Amino acid sequence: MNIIAFDLSTSIPLIFGSLIGLATLLVWNAFAPARSAGTLARRLDSYVQREDAVLAGELDLPFAQRVIVPLTQGVLRLLARFMPSRSLQVTTQQLIHAGEPGGLSALDFMGLRFLFGLLIGAGYFYINREPEISPSLFSISFAAGLIGTLTPSLWLRSKVRSRQQEVLDALPDSLDMLMIGVEAGLAFESALLRVGDQWDNALSREFRRVVTDMRLGGARNEALQRMVDRTGVDELSSFVAVLIQSNLMGVSIAQILRSQAEQMRMKRRQRAEEKARKASVKIVLVLAFFIFPAMFIVLLGPTVPRIMAMITTMGGG
Repeated sequence: MNIIAFDLSTSIPLIFGSLIGLATLLVWNAFAPARSAGTLARRLDSYVQREDAVLAGELDLPFAQRVIVPLTQGVLRLLARFMPSRSLQVTTQQLIHAGEPGGLSALDFMGLRFLFGLLIGAGYFYINREPEISPSLFSISFAAGLIGTLTPSLWLRSKVRSRQQEVLDALPDSLDMLMIGVEAGLAFESALLRVGDQWDNALSREFRRVVTDMRLGGARNEALQRMVDRTGVDELSSFVAVLIQSNLMGVSIAQILRSQAEQMRMKRRQRAEEKARKASVKIVLVLAFFIFPAMFIVLLGPTVPRIMAMITTMGGG
């Protein structure tokens, strides 16, 4: 009996200590963050640190890029709000066809037009100002402002024509190389990428973009159609339409590429012949308005004083 009492008396502190430790463990487990919550907290901390890094990188930029450029873009977009929506749609399409020069949006470009015209008109008025302002000065300044407003549009149209001409000139050779790659056993995507790596022009850059769209999960036909929408070239549109139709009907791509390459070479030859025929007419105009007058001045110029002297003598007689 004494042995049992002794054992119970010695084990009570151990049991009590074990219960306290278990209670402490349970309390800590209750208030400690879960594993998923800790992971989420670490992710949030990483995002906060990333934002701080981005802000630090932005602060390292020059003052013009951090303040002046965003402020100018805001002013341009505010000015573009006064333009009709139809003009914004047309401008957006032209910017896409031009390859989005300078990363300008339609609002940026329309605001740039308005600002450029305002600067031209105000500059002309400031240079030709007089103590007494005449109505003609206002009229000429307004006309100069209109011309300044139209100048960016002319520049954009020239960019569109030059880019479309670049695509048109590179199309036959690109189709030949596509045909060679497909007939050699390459997949169509690999052949497009090979052509894109071979040259550096507007069409090769579009091919690389098509491959990127396809690798990101886009369908081939949709990626090709978006390329047509970005360029606006009729010959490329007809080629893509035939290629999409061949994919739907199960026709061999190599045959389509061969026939389209022959047609593109024929069209390029026809365009060259057309330009050669137009050259004779252009040469006649240059001869009539520039070369012939200069030749007449050189040949008949020395005789003009004698003719004038004879006319004076006959008049005096």
